[in-house]
Amino acid sequence: MSGKRDIFQLPTEVPAPVCFAPVAEPIIAPSLLAANYSRFGSETQRAARSGAEWLHLDIMDGHFVPNISFGPEVVRVVRPLAKRLFFDVHLMCSKPEILLEPFAKSGADGITIHVELGDRVEPLLWKIRSLGLKVGLAVNPPTAIENARPFLDKIDLLLVMTVNPGFGGQPFIHECLPKIQQADRWRREHGLAYRVEVDGGIQFQTAVECARVGADIFVSGTGLFRNRDMKAAVARMRRLVSQAAT
Repeated sequence: MSGKRDIFQLPTEVPAPVCFAPVAEPIIAPSLLAANYSRFGSETQRAARSGAEWLHLDIMDGHFVPNISFGPEVVRVVRPLAKRLFFDVHLMCSKPEILLEPFAKSGADGITIHVELGDRVEPLLWKIRSLGLKVGLAVNPPTAIENARPFLDKIDLLLVMTVNPGFGGQPFIHECLPKIQQADRWRREHGLAYRVEVDGGIQFQTAVECARVGADIFVSGTGLFRNRDMKAAVARMRRLVSQAAT
């Protein structure tokens, strides 16, 4: 047998999550999926100058979702252009196990995988943690939020998708708001430190609606990258969600 650890061989205990900053502080995460693809470098720098804390990177394989975006090489190239930003990698992929190490080496700070992967979820969460990264778990709109409950003490963020993943610019699905509220309720009831992230159709108004029910990380693609003054847009979104959360 090889000396390499099989990612599907679980240790006796999954390492505990590393806590983020206090949950009350909102995080704004422009999504590179909405950037001008001919200018990834300058678009990344624009996000870095905007005052946002994170850069969200949607990785699509054309199988788990009906679209293909970009891979580890793009992350590696833009990483030096935004050293201050947390690189939030969201794997919408059928075989994320083959991508964890490449994205870790390329500069990811956190990796999110999907609860829809079923029995593979827990070993994947452990593998992400073992790479020294923040651990995220995503839930698609048709999936019951209860499916994420067994993993809440093993993650740093719970991503509630507010559109069906695959394409940017889709309208926000308001029926997802109760899922965000439930994710926040579990966090408070059990004293857990995971963040509640939302992604899909996040504009100023929908960000406010999500903040009112407990979201504290706001991924916005067209809502931020399509603004000529992204810095002003980030500041406005942060102000609005901060007011809505109080």
